[in-house]
Amino acid sequence: MGMQGAAPGSAVPRTAGVPGPCQPPGGGRGGGGGGTAPKFAVSHPQSRAAKRAARSPTALPAAASLPPSLPPSLPPGLPPSLRPSSPSLPAGPSRAEPSRAAMTPRLPSSLRALALWVLVGSSLPAALRAETMSPIDRNKENGLQLPKLCKFCDIKVTTCSNQYQCKSNCNITSICERNNEVCAAVWRRNDENVTLETICHDPQKPLYGHMLDDTSSEQCLMKEKKDNGGLMFMCSCTDEECNDVLIFSTDDPHKPEEKDEISKVTIISLVPLLVISVAVIVIFYAYRTHKKRKLNKAWEKNVKPRKHKDCSDVCAIMLDDDRSDISSTCANNINHNTELLPIELDIVVGKGRFAEVYKAKLKQNTSEQYETVAVKIFPYEEYASWKTEKDIFSDVNLKHENILQFLTAEERKTDLGKQYWLITAFHARGNLQEYLTRHIISWEDLWKLGGSLARGIAHLHSDHTPCGRPKTPIVHRDLKSSNILVKNDLTCCLCDFGLSLRLDPSLSVDDLANSGQVGTARYMAPEVLESRMNLENVESFKQTDVYSMALVLWEMTSRCNGVGEVKEYEPPFGSKVREHPCVESMKDNVLRDRGRPEIPSSWLNHQGIQMVCETLIECWDHDPEARLTAQCVAERFSELKHHDKLSGRSCSEEKIPEDGSVTTAK
Repeated sequence: MGMQGAAPGSAVPRTAGVPGPCQPPGGGRGGGGGGTAPKFAVSHPQSRAAKRAARSPTALPAAASLPPSLPPSLPPGLPPSLRPSSPSLPAGPSRAEPSRAAMTPRLPSSLRALALWVLVGSSLPAALRAETMSPIDRNKENGLQLPKLCKFCDIKVTTCSNQYQCKSNCNITSICERNNEVCAAVWRRNDENVTLETICHDPQKPLYGHMLDDTSSEQCLMKEKKDNGGLMFMCSCTDEECNDVLIFSTDDPHKPEEKDEISKVTIISLVPLLVISVAVIVIFYAYRTHKKRKLNKAWEKNVKPRKHKDCSDVCAIMLDDDRSDISSTCANNINHNTELLPIELDIVVGKGRFAEVYKAKLKQNTSEQYETVAVKIFPYEEYASWKTEKDIFSDVNLKHENILQFLTAEERKTDLGKQYWLITAFHARGNLQEYLTRHIISWEDLWKLGGSLARGIAHLHSDHTPCGRPKTPIVHRDLKSSNILVKNDLTCCLCDFGLSLRLDPSLSVDDLANSGQVGTARYMAPEVLESRMNLENVESFKQTDVYSMALVLWEMTSRCNGVGEVKEYEPPFGSKVREHPCVESMKDNVLRDRGRPEIPSSWLNHQGIQMVCETLIECWDHDPEARLTAQCVAERFSELKHHDKLSGRSCSEEKIPEDGSVTTAK
C-alpha cells in the first residue's frame, strides 16, 4: 500500500522505531531529506539500507509500500483493527513517526515499586532457605538421592555398654559408595570383650545373617539380634553420621537435676504422710483388738467361777444322765463288744452329702427290749469321711453333754456292697433347722439352745477337759443348724464331724493348708470364702466356727417370740441368695457387700435378746481376731441366767417400750 499524500520519488522521513534484533535499546534510524543518523545506528544493517533507499530512486516504491507507522516486526497482512493505533499521516510534508516506547503506556511509579517488592519478597525466603539447607537436604528438596555420610570404622574394642546410649568414638567419616546404602552399626559382646563396627550397608542385603530394621529412622536405635557367639545389637539410620550415637534404650539415665530435686522433695513429703497413715491403721487395729479381748476377759471375770468336778464324776454324769437316750448299761456293753451289734434298721430320718441316717432298734441279748439308736451309713466310696468322723468320736476326751453320744463304728457287708456304719444316740426332735421350722421358741428356749450350743463348741475347741485333763482341740468346720441336734430337754448337741479337723501340734503348715476350703457356703466365714486363713495360728480355725455359730444364733433369735411378730423360718441371708448358694455368690454378699443377716429394730426391745444380738454381731465380725471366743459366748449366756430382770421370765412377759420403762404382763 502506498502512503497517502506522499509525492512519488520524494524521501519519506523515518522516526526511531522499535529496536531490531541487533539494535541497542533506545537506538533510532535516520530520517530522509539528507538527515544525519545517530552514531550508534550507523553500523545497523537497517540504517545502511535506509541510506541506500534514500539515495536510490528505484527504492522508493518499496519504501512507500510499507507504512511508516507499522513496525517491521508486524506482519504486513495484519488487519487494521489489530494494529497499534497511530495518528493518520496527512498529505503534505512528512513528520516524524512516533516510537514504540511512546506508544506503550507507562505504569505509575508506585505500582512499579510494588511489583518490584512483590517479586523480591517472594524469592527472598526461598533464597534464604536454600542458603541454610544442607547439601543433603537440598538434594532431597530437588528429588535427588546422594550417598549418605556415615561413620566408617572397622571392628574395634569399645567401652560402650548395652544400656541407655553411647558414642561410637569413631573418628572416620566416609561417603557411602552407593546411593541406597544407609549408616549402620554392629555392637557385639562375647566372653572376651565388647566390639563395635560402624559402616555403610545396603538395607536390601543381610548383614551378618540379619536384615536391618528401621532403615528409614533418623536415629540409630539398637535392636538385639541372635548371635551364636554372644550378644549382638544392630542399628541403621539415614541421617548424617547418625551411626555415631548408639541408642540402646529411650530412657535417659542422666535426668536433669531439677527433676531429681522434684522427686526428692516429693518422696520426702510423702514419707511422713505414709508413716502417719500406717501408724493410725496399726493403732486403730491394736485398739480394736485390745478392746475385744478386754471385754472377753471382763465377761469371764464377772461370771461366777465353776467348781470343777472330779474326772470320774464327770464321766459318770455323761453316761448316767437321764437326759441321754442310751442307758449306761447298754453303752458299757457296746464299748466292750467286738461283734456286730444286733441292729434292725427302721426308717430314714436324714440324708447328707456323704451318708444316710436311719432310725434303728438295738436289741438286747437277754430280752426283747431294745434301745432306739441312730445309724449313719456311709457307702463304700465315702470311706474317708467315715474314718474321719470315727477318729473324732473315738477320742475319749470328746465326751460332753452337748456333743452327740457315740456308741461304736462298724464295717458291714451287704447285698449292696461294703458299707461303713456309725452308731450314735437317737434324738427324736431332729436337727435344729427342722425344729425351728416347726416351732416358735420362747426366750427361755433361746437361752437354753444358745447356751448349750456355745458350751458344746467351747468344749470342742478347748485343749483340756472340764476336769483339767489334756485334750486335742477340734474344729468342726461345717457348723450349721442342720448339723445340730435338739435333745429332749431343748438343749443342743453337735453332730456330723465328717469335715472336722484335729488341731494336733504335730501338724505342719502344709498339712493345714491341704485341708482345703470346706464347709457349707452359706455358713462360711469371710476368710474361708477368700481362702486367706492364717495357717500359722490354729486359733484362726476356731474363729471360723465362731462365725458360723453366730449365724445359727441369728436363726434361733429370728424364731423367738420375744422379738415381736415372728416370721416364717428363713436361713441366714434368706432370699438374698438361692437355696443352695455357691461360694462365688456368698463372696458377693459377704466380702464385696459386707452383708450380714438383718437385725430388725424390734429385736432390741427385749433386753436379753438385745444382749444376744450384741454377742452375735461381735461373733460375725469381718476380722477373725476381733471375734469372741466360744468360751466367752458360753459365759455370756450363763450370765444372762443370773440377770435379775430376766430370771424366770419369758420374752413375751417382758417388753421395753420406747420410753424406756419396763412393763410386766399380769
